[in-house]
This record gives sequence, C-alpha cells and structure tokens, in this order.
Amino acid sequence: MQELIRKLLSELGEDPDREGLLNTPKRVAKAYDFLTSGYRANIEQVLNNALFTVDYNEMVIVKDVDFYSLCEHHLLPFFGKCHVAYIPSNKVIGLSKIPRLVDVFARRLQVQERLTRQIADTIRETIRPLGVAVVMEATHLCMSMRGVEKQNSFAVTSAMLGAFQDNARTRMEFLELIKLRSTVPTLRDTPAGVGCIDD
Repeated sequence: MQELIRKLLSELGEDPDREGLLNTPKRVAKAYDFLTSGYRANIEQVLNNALFTVDYNEMVIVKDVDFYSLCEHHLLPFFGKCHVAYIPSNKVIGLSKIPRLVDVFARRLQVQERLTRQIADTIRETIRPLGVAVVMEATHLCMSMRGVEKQNSFAVTSAMLGAFQDNARTRMEFLELIKLRSTVPTLRDTPAGVGCIDD
C-alpha cells in the first residue's frame, strides 16, 4: 500500500521524497488500516456473548452514536449520528455493544443506505426481536468539498423492520424519541469532585 501511495503522490504532482511527505505513505497506510478495520472484525467476537435473556418487551433505544465512514465512490469521509432501537422478544444486547456494531460496519468502504441496513439486519439476525429501527444522519464530504459543494446538506437514511415497519404508532414513537435532546448529565457536566469515591 505504501508504494501505491507514493505513486499517487507523484501522480498528483508532488515529490514523495520531500521532507513533509517522506513518512506520508506509512501514515496513510496505517490510517486506512484503521478506517477499514471493519472488514477484519468478527461480529460474534464484537458482541462477545453480551446477549441476555430478559422479561422485557418495551422499546430499547441507543441514540446519538457518532460514526465515521468512507464513501466507496470517492474514498472521502462521511460522518454523523446513528440511532438504533429494537423491541426485544426475549433477549437484549449489552448496550455498549450497539456502538461497537455500528463501528464494525462504518469502518468499511460504504454507502449510507447499505450501512443503515447492515446494522438493522445484524441486530435482527442476532436476537430475533419484535422489531428493529435504525436511522442515520450524515454529512458527506463528497458533497460538501467537491461536486455540488453544499456544506450544510446532510443525508438521512432509515431501516424499519418488524414492528417498526408494520405499526405506525411504534414507528412514530421511535422517531419522536430520537428528536428529544438528552437531559442525562455526562461526565463533562459533572462538577469536579462530585460523586468521587473519596468524598
């Protein structure tokens, strides 16, 4: 990969041997290795047996999950927020595993539509819930840096399966809930010293 990047720099009219670019091929190769690590991820290992049997059949939502991906058409980034919901039938997924699942599929060359569906399909296949919903909102640099150059535009995609597809009230409840801004305090909102073990 490093040799290909050296050739690319030359094709762009640059000198790959100048000081500022000497280590660029190595850096870019390392960056792409990370940004495409989803190809080498194992879904079962990512979920790590964090599937639990519970007597709960109300909506579970994990929203505002940051994601970063690469557009497969131009190899430029697109990024934004992912909102995931499901209604358990008898199993739930550990909450921290849902952002990890989003990362697995985001760290591949993608189109937003497919990325949205892959997340929904994987949750459906893993725990067989009554329904799954995924909404993704993203800014695409291939639209804002080049082409139409619309810096304030963003794309929204959704995948609604099971109860979310069949029941309009369930679907609307989800869509209304992801519009709400969180009132849950984060660590950044907590004054220094509050809640410390030493208090």
